[in-house]
Amino acid sequence: MNIFIAGATGFVGGHLVDYLLSQGHKLKCLARSEKAKGSLSAKGVEVIHGDITTPDTLKGILQPEDFVIHLVGIIEEKGKATFGSIHIDGTSNLVNEAKRAGVRHFFYQSALGADINSWSGYLKTKAEAEDIVKRSGLKYTIFRPSLIIGPWDGFTKKLVDMLRISPVLPIPGEGKSKFQPIYIKDWLKCLGKVIDNPDKFISAYEIGGPEHLSYKEIVEKLSKSMGHDRPSFIIPMGLMKLGAAIFEKVLPSSPVTSDQLRLLEQDNITDLNTVENNFGFAPMKYEDALKEFIR
Repeated sequence: MNIFIAGATGFVGGHLVDYLLSQGHKLKCLARSEKAKGSLSAKGVEVIHGDITTPDTLKGILQPEDFVIHLVGIIEEKGKATFGSIHIDGTSNLVNEAKRAGVRHFFYQSALGADINSWSGYLKTKAEAEDIVKRSGLKYTIFRPSLIIGPWDGFTKKLVDMLRISPVLPIPGEGKSKFQPIYIKDWLKCLGKVIDNPDKFISAYEIGGPEHLSYKEIVEKLSKSMGHDRPSFIIPMGLMKLGAAIFEKVLPSSPVTSDQLRLLEQDNITDLNTVENNFGFAPMKYEDALKEFIR
């Protein structure tokens, strides 16, 4: 089977490329920059120069036997890279090319909490992209993961960088909102099962680990895994939002956005047994995963 990946150089995509190559799959990957093209070519991947937001660059890149994996997404808008241009227009462009080619299967990486009526631009446009895939007439699989963790994931990296220099554990608000971290190795195992038997997984699946953990618990467990023993320090959410609003106006890239802080105020969880029920195995607990990749 030929596998085509859009979004191969991000955190999830990088791990996916390595995993699929280790399984002996032939890969074609979309790349916008020369840097991305070089890093993928060095791994022995066929690289196609293109951009999902530019339809002309996608013409003729897919074949009927292709299994398409669409991972492209952003968590923060920067310049022309808006939620609408990436999640909606980009997905529409790639789906149109997939329909033209009559590809074997289309996989889309959405997000847990995706909702067409969400206040969050991120979650709203993820839901709109899902709808484009569902209405395409293609055989599809959609994953809606909670927090994906693993080597070089952005969420954990930011926390690790902060914990290395902070004498306390800064907690926005009270840190009560719950998440369901899923280890990248377990996410890969789920997708591997879809690739092996795509017709069995024509649906949308919520993906999460075996625990509901509050943000405060996540920070505390991460700090412990780093060998730290520090007290928590609650930062009022109103103060955090004020700081984010100022940073967004004066910095080219804010360390945290107002939308991201609002997302920290709501739970991002699903059934604790979702992976076991749908994919037949028990995913790793957060602390056990940290032992594998935090040094």
